[in-house]
Amino acid sequence: MDRKNMQVIVLLIVVAIAIAVVLQVFGIGALKFPGQNQTAGVTPAQQLLVQVQQSGGVTQLMAEDITVGTGATLAAGDTVAVAYTGALPDGTVFDSTEAHGGTPLTLVVAADGSLHTPDGGGLIPGWSLGMAGMKEGGRRLLAIPPSLGYGSNPVGPIPANSTLIFDVQLVKVTPAGATSTPASASTTPPRPQ
Repeated sequence: MDRKNMQVIVLLIVVAIAIAVVLQVFGIGALKFPGQNQTAGVTPAQQLLVQVQQSGGVTQLMAEDITVGTGATLAAGDTVAVAYTGALPDGTVFDSTEAHGGTPLTLVVAADGSLHTPDGGGLIPGWSLGMAGMKEGGRRLLAIPPSLGYGSNPVGPIPANSTLIFDVQLVKVTPAGATSTPASASTTPPRPQ
């Protein structure tokens, strides 16, 4: 190949790249190379939700922070207020803070780290495990397998052996020894309507 042909080829490559960059900048097109992350711009929580919806469920607890809190971390003896929405993989919402008048749920952190209502009512294990390590102000997406949810028992609108998806927000952490119930908090456990 002579020098003139080589210059033409290089010029064509430069022009093609310039056009691709302009299209990308204006959102008209996108260059995608093999092995390139095709989910760029998608949060880990969104990826988790898509994965659960496509597969129809999970076999182990999965948790992704939507927002990492900056306040106090959950600790034994604390009383916490949690806002939540519970849904099935198909998007059917079965319970939420909004369904209880928008009042966050009040929970107590036991010595073993499990969560329960102030009157001692237990929660599904997936909540306790999934919220471990959260800080006040944090928001997390939980995908809870049947083994850490309701198992083979149908509960209200939740079919047996269902994966549960919870969007939980740790609204308030009240340390042990302080006021036991955060203001405006509900003691209604997160049970289906």
